[in-house]
Amino acid sequence: MDILLDTHTFIWYIEGNSKLTQKAREAIEMSADKVSLSIISLWEIAIKTGKNQLTLQNQFDDLLEVLDTLEIEILSITFADTKIYRNLPLHHRDPFDQMIISQAISKNLTIVGCDQSFNNYPIQILWK
Repeated sequence: MDILLDTHTFIWYIEGNSKLTQKAREAIEMSADKVSLSIISLWEIAIKTGKNQLTLQNQFDDLLEVLDTLEIEILSITFADTKIYRNLPLHHRDPFDQMIISQAISKNLTIVGCDQSFNNYPIQILWK
């Protein structure tokens, strides 16, 4: 199983937050064949930390090293992802989440996250 981490999942994972479920942690650490984080998540984190709307234990500039250490691949946005995004129903109005959903559809990835609005899309979700 290849998984794509939602932004909050990634943050909770690297910060050891107890909100991350055991099932999610096990998927990231043991059962996933490949773990990815969308570049859109890094963009979201950059925007929010730049506006002081989000504080991380790690400095933003250190996240690439964190990703490398944890063997989490950065998933680029492709033209195919944008085509899916363009036609995605607006069950969820967050553009960052919509791109994560589009990438999961495009690449047949399971999203690890707890956003209930993701259930309105034809994707696999892992959380509880």
